[in-house]
Amino acid sequence: MAPQAEHIHRTDALIPESFISEMSELGYFGLAVPEEYGGSEMGNLAMILTTEELSRASLAGAGSLITRPEILTKALLGGGTEEQKQHWLPKIAVGEIMVGIAVTEPDIGSDVASLKCRAERRVVDGEDSWVIDGPKSWCTFAGRADVLALLARTDPDLSKGAKGLSLLIVPKDRFDGHEFEMKQAGGGRIVGKADATPGYRGMHSFTLNFENYVIPAENVVGGDEQVGRGFYLQMAGFAAGRLQTGGRACGLAQAALEKTAEYVVDRIQFAKPISEYQLTQFTLGRMAARIAAARAITYAAAEAFDEDERKAAPLAAQAKLLACDIAVDVTQQGQLMHGGWGYAEEYPISRYVVDASVLPIFEGVKPVLELKVIARNLLA
Repeated sequence: MAPQAEHIHRTDALIPESFISEMSELGYFGLAVPEEYGGSEMGNLAMILTTEELSRASLAGAGSLITRPEILTKALLGGGTEEQKQHWLPKIAVGEIMVGIAVTEPDIGSDVASLKCRAERRVVDGEDSWVIDGPKSWCTFAGRADVLALLARTDPDLSKGAKGLSLLIVPKDRFDGHEFEMKQAGGGRIVGKADATPGYRGMHSFTLNFENYVIPAENVVGGDEQVGRGFYLQMAGFAAGRLQTGGRACGLAQAALEKTAEYVVDRIQFAKPISEYQLTQFTLGRMAARIAAARAITYAAAEAFDEDERKAAPLAAQAKLLACDIAVDVTQQGQLMHGGWGYAEEYPISRYVVDASVLPIFEGVKPVLELKVIARNLLA
């Protein structure tokens, strides 16, 4: 993966199918899936170690590939029917289907309970169905994905807030490129356009619009009993996503440290390598120590998750918060130590910097984690 990372970044290319097929053979998509459903169920620490190493090669081109399937996996395990688990989990475990997450909307970010994209229960061509209308944004990998885990308002009463939301599994065709249109025979469609971003390239993040898009009624996660409880199923998946983001941050920061250490040994200034200057050594030492701290809290959160995911959710948020801040700082320090070449695409440190800038934003933006998740939990 690492040799292709720069090409994917510079050309904003879709990740190669070979990445998916080889990761499938190695069982990466089944790390969180129980053995009875075709996975390996190796636990959250194994998931973090895998995510970290993949992110060391490429954050978007490799490290984030197993996050989206895991979010849907957690939701299915937390509230799906047995029939849904039997149908979807084996396909996820072997990489037969790739998953996109459709939660955020153009005018709604962290305030998930205020979502407006709606799904209405109807009979369509004699079949019990949900009909989806409305926009979604920041849906990473939505073009290539085979299914979207979509959080929609199934109760039109906005005053019900989170209690009016349901989690739907939305099948779709695969599309390459930066735009797509998915049409159904009855006239329903999804239109998607990738938003240009300075980093985190390879999977493409789409803004979507659903127009009378029809899915089977049985595709609401948990069946009729979980209609209106999608918010809580999704939040459980997001807690796992935050934990994974801590692992992704550690891997990216480690890559920045390694490339910086290589550079300072070879870079000669004032007649000697800059690695011989005490300020360089001090900075590298601080970078290494901070990465060790990020790893420590992230691994601790992963082990706590393996014991009790609900109780460990606040620690996962803290791990995400700290590790992402450290990744931003370490990559920027590495860029400074590259001097002018740190701003050139010739060196991967410039990619690490722009990739790291997204880490404090997705899977829970930094201020919301501080105010709404971590502090609220402490004060409860």
